[in-house]
Amino acid sequence: MTVQSSIEEKLTAAFAPERLVVINESHLHAGHHPDVTGEGETHMRVRIVSAMFTGMTRLARHRAITELLKPELDAGLHALAVEPSAPGEAVRW
Repeated sequence: MTVQSSIEEKLTAAFAPERLVVINESHLHAGHHPDVTGEGETHMRVRIVSAMFTGMTRLARHRAITELLKPELDAGLHALAVEPSAPGEAVRW
């Protein structure tokens, strides 16, 4: 299973999102660090809309997602950009 697939499955199970997009942005970061070639799954962006985020602060939403994805981060996911929203909130995507 890919890191991207694992992230999608975990977020779907935990947050029952109305919308979810997980984007592999690793290729955009090639050369930023000697070990970052742009290949693989080192940089991900998560765009998620879930009713479970209603009433949560932006920081609490980020913490909930990063806590859930801690195994991926510990296993080599270098960067995780998170764009969480509750239904009805404006999104830029």
